[in-house]
Amino acid sequence: MSKPFCFFLMSFIADTQAVVTLEVKEGNSTCIKAEFSAVFSITYNTTNDTRTVSVFLPNSTTVDSANSSCGSNGSTPGLTAKFGPGHYFGMNFSTNGSLYSVDTLFLRYNLSDASLFPEANSSGPVDFELSASVGIWAPTNTTYRCLSPTTITISRPSVTFSEMKLEAYMPGNDFSPAERVCAADQTTTGAPTTTTSAATPTTPSPTPAGTPEQGSYSVKNASGTVCLMAKMGVQLNVSYFSQSQNKTVQELVNLTPNLTSSSGLCGGTNATLVLTQEETTVLSFLFTVNSTSNKYHLSGITLQANWTDMMSPFSASNTSLDYLRSSLGHSYMCNAEQTLFVVSTFSINMFELQVQPFGVTSTQFASAEVCQIDQDQMLIPIIVGAALAGLVLIVLIAYLIGRKRSHAGYQTI
Repeated sequence: MSKPFCFFLMSFIADTQAVVTLEVKEGNSTCIKAEFSAVFSITYNTTNDTRTVSVFLPNSTTVDSANSSCGSNGSTPGLTAKFGPGHYFGMNFSTNGSLYSVDTLFLRYNLSDASLFPEANSSGPVDFELSASVGIWAPTNTTYRCLSPTTITISRPSVTFSEMKLEAYMPGNDFSPAERVCAADQTTTGAPTTTTSAATPTTPSPTPAGTPEQGSYSVKNASGTVCLMAKMGVQLNVSYFSQSQNKTVQELVNLTPNLTSSSGLCGGTNATLVLTQEETTVLSFLFTVNSTSNKYHLSGITLQANWTDMMSPFSASNTSLDYLRSSLGHSYMCNAEQTLFVVSTFSINMFELQVQPFGVTSTQFASAEVCQIDQDQMLIPIIVGAALAGLVLIVLIAYLIGRKRSHAGYQTI
C-alpha cells in the first residue's frame, strides 16, 4: 500500500468544518496531541459516472487506540483517528532528535457507507497512503501551528487541514508554548522556526548564481513508458533565516542536472514532476487539465529544502497557480527567462523550458505552443525589418518622384 506520492498544498475555505482534539497517551502521559479541522475530497465511481464528495471530519471522531502509538517497544509513533462506519485517517511521525515531522499520512474510507458514497459501484474499504514529508514539522518541544487552510494530496484523495495545532514527542501533557508557525500564517519575512525568534526581518539581496544548466527530466508510468517530459534550467530564489549570519538572507540556487533525479506520477487530469537534488532539495510541479477548454497549466509548485546554513528546513507551496498554459496534444516552450512567483519567500527562474505533461506518445516533444515572451521577441526583428523596408520604400518613392519632376522640367525648357 505504501508508495511515495507527491504532495501539494493549496488555499481552501471550509467554514463548516469542526475542530477536533485528539490525544495519544501512554499511561497518564500524552505523547501526541492534535487539534485541527479536516475535509477530504474523494472521487469514486458509480454505475453511470464519476463523483467527487467532500467528507468532513466530524465532532464524533475519536482516537483509534489499537492503531495509535507513542513509539515505545520499537513501534512507529502515530495518531490514527476513526469516524463513521469504517473510516480511518492517520499520521505517523519521525524525529532526528532536534526536529520532528509527519512522514506518513494515510486514509481508509468505506464505500459501503451509502450516506457518503451513494450509488457507489463497489463496496468495502479503500486505502491510500502518502509516505513522504508533507511540510508539517517543528523543533522538538515546540508546537506546530497552521491556522490557514492547507491541502495535501494523497494520490487521488486530498485532505485540507485548517485551525491546526499539533505536537509529537511531547515533554508534558499540553502544547508547548513555543510555536513553529507555517509559511501560510506568516505575514512577514523572518525566521521561520518559532514565534519566539528575535530576528528582525530584512530585505536581503540575492546571492549571484549564474545561468543554470538545462536539464532533461522525465516520468515513466507503471509499464515503464515515458508519460511526462521536461527540459529546463531551474534557478531557485529563496529567502530563509541564516544560522551563521543570524538574519534573513536571499539566495539563488541552481539545480545541477547531473545531481538531480526525477520522479512523479501521470494521470488523466493531473500529473506531477518531482526533482530531487542530493536529498537536500525537493522541487515538485503539479500540472492540471481543464477538460472544458482542453488546455493544461502548471497549477502547483512545492519546495522543500534543507541547506547547510538554514536554521531549519524550508518549506513553501502554492497550488493556486496558473503558469505554462498550453493545449492538450502540444508541448509548452519558452526559451526566454521566466520568473514564476510562488510565495513571498520563494520564486523560480526558468530558462530554456520545454515541457509536455500529458499526451506523450514518443520520446520527442509534440509541436510546441510558444510563450508570449518568445513570440514578442520573434516579432521584434520582424517589426524592425518591416520598418526598415518601409523606410527604404519611402526613400525610393521620394527619389522616383524627384527624378520625374526633374525630367518634366527639362522638357519644358
